[in-house]
Amino acid sequence: MPADKSLVCLGAIAGAWGVRGDVRLKSFCADPASIAEYAPLTSEDGRSFDIRIVKAIKGAFAARLSGVTTREEAEELKGTRLYAPRARLPEPEEDEFYHADLIGLTAIDTGGTEIGRVGAVMDHGAGDILEIRIPGQNALLIPFTLATVPTVDIAGGRIVIDPPAEILGDRDD
Repeated sequence: MPADKSLVCLGAIAGAWGVRGDVRLKSFCADPASIAEYAPLTSEDGRSFDIRIVKAIKGAFAARLSGVTTREEAEELKGTRLYAPRARLPEPEEDEFYHADLIGLTAIDTGGTEIGRVGAVMDHGAGDILEIRIPGQNALLIPFTLATVPTVDIAGGRIVIDPPAEILGDRDD
């Protein structure tokens, strides 16, 4: 499912919570609690879940998923990513992007040379980081800021990157 651009990953199940079938739900939404508003959400294997947030817990939510009634069923879902149809989501504001739209874009430098492709978008708390996968080399990690990514052209399938020289290091051209 991740390759399907009509679906956007909104969260993932981190395991069971409690003994009644509730799950530990990590939300990837800008407003984390809004994940339940986009239900039903679909798993990669096609199952559909309605969601009810039970309460906020450290780093996630305790949530009840339709059809999940035991701790064992909840534990089996650990690692399951949950998707919503893109049509159900609001359009991003100017200069905002869904991670799913960035993955797969060609990354070129300011001189027009192709560097690689966006393989992942990561957020470790200090802002988004783009992983640029370069054939035959280690991935390049760059901050997703206006200074290092001055152009995002979703329709054209590319981004322009201008990372500082120390990020590029001794890469072969």
